[in-house]
Amino acid sequence: MPPARALAAAPQARRPAESFVAARDGTSLFVRDWGAGRPVLFLSGWALPSDFWGYQMLGVTRKGYRAIAYDRRGHGRSADPGRGYDHDTLADDLAAVIDGLELDGVTVVAHSMGGTEVARYFARHGGRGIARVVLVGTITPCLMKRADNPGGVNPVTLAAGADLLARDFPAWIAANTKPFFTPETSVAMVTWGQAMMMSTSLLAAAQLAQANFATDFRADVRRIDVPALIIHGDRDASAPLALTARATAALIPQATLSLYDQAPHGLPLTHVERLNADLLAFLASA
Repeated sequence: MPPARALAAAPQARRPAESFVAARDGTSLFVRDWGAGRPVLFLSGWALPSDFWGYQMLGVTRKGYRAIAYDRRGHGRSADPGRGYDHDTLADDLAAVIDGLELDGVTVVAHSMGGTEVARYFARHGGRGIARVVLVGTITPCLMKRADNPGGVNPVTLAAGADLLARDFPAWIAANTKPFFTPETSVAMVTWGQAMMMSTSLLAAAQLAQANFATDFRADVRRIDVPALIIHGDRDASAPLALTARATAALIPQATLSLYDQAPHGLPLTHVERLNADLLAFLASA
């Protein structure tokens, strides 16, 4: 198979819609790459593959943009190397995709945990190649309760969730499904969302959940120095508004916060039309 750099440089007619990029440690990362035009790179949330962004990828592709998404290591069709489930490595994986596909002036759209990868990428790689950022249901900047973060989640609560995840991953997913969706979400969509999560490597899910809760990303978020649109549901139980989106917006100089009334965490599946419209408006304003 030709190297990813050669694939990216080829004309659209020759560039495959699906390919792989090698991470710094050799881990194979599955990439889906649709359309042509200005690039939009989608990062999925914790325990979710690139399939999660299908509706938004379709939406921007139809409007003349190039839509790209990849499976995080241990997710989807990417390799599960049994290592590298930390934010420095994930930021380097993002760098491998951006460099491998020769992306420049890209808008990165990240859901939930994807925001931590963006923040660490700016801290570790200076935001190279990224022109704009959209954070959807972000979990940045700091989830755990600390002396200087009194509104954070109690570590005892987090430990109980981590224990259930390690003992019965499907039960953890079932327990957290209802607040992820809306009452109007179809049963089929909910079932699909659960299936995507259960396909994730348990090692990746467990180690990344711990890293997400234990890591303070406030210094990383401050490094995001490009225009940023932060979209969040005011009923997001997974990422409470004041702890995450409001705090993140306060740390990014060029941030705009957009709130969805009565909306949960899974906006890319529950608010497809509105989210697509907001993404396209943000892209058009560049």
